[in-house]
Amino acid sequence: MMAKLDDQALDTLFRSARTFNHYTDRPVDDATLHAIWDLLKWGPTSANQLPARIVWCTSPEAKDKLAACASGTNPDKIRAAPVTAIIGMDTEFHEHLPELFPHTDAKSWFDGNAELRQASAFRNSSLQGAYLILAARALGLDTGPMSGFDAGAVDKAFFADMPSVHANFITTLGYGDTASLHPRSPRPDFAKFNRIA
Repeated sequence: MMAKLDDQALDTLFRSARTFNHYTDRPVDDATLHAIWDLLKWGPTSANQLPARIVWCTSPEAKDKLAACASGTNPDKIRAAPVTAIIGMDTEFHEHLPELFPHTDAKSWFDGNAELRQASAFRNSSLQGAYLILAARALGLDTGPMSGFDAGAVDKAFFADMPSVHANFITTLGYGDTASLHPRSPRPDFAKFNRIA
């Protein structure tokens, strides 16, 4: 049985964590991005599919290219953040299952079934994106997930060499500017959106 996290850890991951739109000038180095991956890769996915394909936009050129695909105020957020991660999903993830899930022929479950692969890639890459956010928080960073972008344009700009990969969502990362935060939005009690059957 795993040990229960203390309140400080739970605050870092959940209770005190916020969505940031503005960050300090403190940079995020490549070693930290590697460390995020080295945590998030352990998060469970169905049959260890690991369909997420992540592009970490750190250069001004990459940020500008991504910002051109975004809408509303998101282009400015992308350009200003130290890093923006594109969480893509590989609908041909099953080709890697002989390596990633070797104890049974899981690849055959998905061969010839594009609809199943699409649904599974979306579900499990979304999980991996959430693990990315938690891993970043665990390492002292803040995040700003967003979906206001043209997914087809992002695919053309960043995944043209990987036609089976499609953008799921994006998130900025950095060290948040707490002075820019609005009051926290409500979070309801258990009874509002839950039931135990």
